[in-house]
Amino acid sequence: MQSQALAENSRFTASRVPFGSLAYFGAGASILVCYGKVLILGSIATLGFPGLEFNPHLQALLMWMLGLVAIGGLFYDRRFHGRYYPLALGIAGVSIIIATLYTHYDPRIETSGYILLVIAALLNQTARLTQLNHEVESQTRIVKNQAEELAALNENLEQRVNDQVDEIEKLARLKRFLAPEVARVVLAEQKESMLESHRSYVVTLFCDIRGFTGFSEAMEPEEVMEVLQNYHEDMGKLVAEFGGTIDHRAGDGLMVFFNDPLPCDQPELMAMKLALSMRQRFDELNLNWQKQGYHLGFGIGIASGYATLGIVGYEDRYDYTANGNAVNLASRLCDTAADGQILISKKTYLAVEDQVEVSEIGELTLKGITKPVFAYNLLGRNGTS
Repeated sequence: MQSQALAENSRFTASRVPFGSLAYFGAGASILVCYGKVLILGSIATLGFPGLEFNPHLQALLMWMLGLVAIGGLFYDRRFHGRYYPLALGIAGVSIIIATLYTHYDPRIETSGYILLVIAALLNQTARLTQLNHEVESQTRIVKNQAEELAALNENLEQRVNDQVDEIEKLARLKRFLAPEVARVVLAEQKESMLESHRSYVVTLFCDIRGFTGFSEAMEPEEVMEVLQNYHEDMGKLVAEFGGTIDHRAGDGLMVFFNDPLPCDQPELMAMKLALSMRQRFDELNLNWQKQGYHLGFGIGIASGYATLGIVGYEDRYDYTANGNAVNLASRLCDTAADGQILISKKTYLAVEDQVEVSEIGELTLKGITKPVFAYNLLGRNGTS
């Protein structure tokens, strides 16, 4: 539609002759030659040339030749408006004029021929004005459609931007407690419902820094914050690397669990791999801290079992947390662990006993746990120390 309208427009502007002028000129000049004889001869007599006669053959020739000029104008203008009836009417009028001039002259018939020729010129002009009106309406529709398309594009763009902003915000919130890859999967698959309250089998890991309370009391706040920043930054990277879910950070403490919100193969083994990497990384950090006179240690507790999980908090300040006996057991094992120890529950050990090396700790009486708990100290994976 756009290309057609533009073609029509360019075709019209390419014309150097004002529309309809040729048809009007031919018709008007022919009428003037026909009916202006008296006026012309009278003017000549007034100028002092009496007795002059106007050649009737020349007059007739001029009349029908000018009529043909009008027909030529009608034919030319037909290319723009596409109507045939003005041209047909003009041909009929000129044919009548020629017929009455060269067969049986009758002024009434001649007049009817000129009437048809004038009507043809008027209809020609009307047809072009109608066509121009249609072109204007077509251009108006094109502009309106383009405006609607642009508005729709703007609306879609605005919606897409809003959706992307929402997605980025959701991803940022999920990354607070989920590994980046897990957060992207939850968001991409529209599975945020899996973060609602539910029960699931999880392996929970607690860790914290030994001697941190005394350290924080003895050191300047800036030094304490620097240690915490380095500690949480490195441990957080390890949690993301192994696909764990961070429940919360509290001072020097960190809680992580596996197998939720997305399930994983051998969550017990993944938790132990993370614990071993955490201990190794802490030892590396501690070398620098010891040079600065800091005396810190590191302990970890791991337990497995069913827990209730879900989002807890308000507005944008919430955590994805787990609650249950297995979670409490992991926390108590962490509290009991000495510097460098990774204490694991018997249930957790039995799930991967052929893949790790441990030393038996025996039964432990833990605060808040009614029955003694049999625990192991994780030394490493099979084939490692």
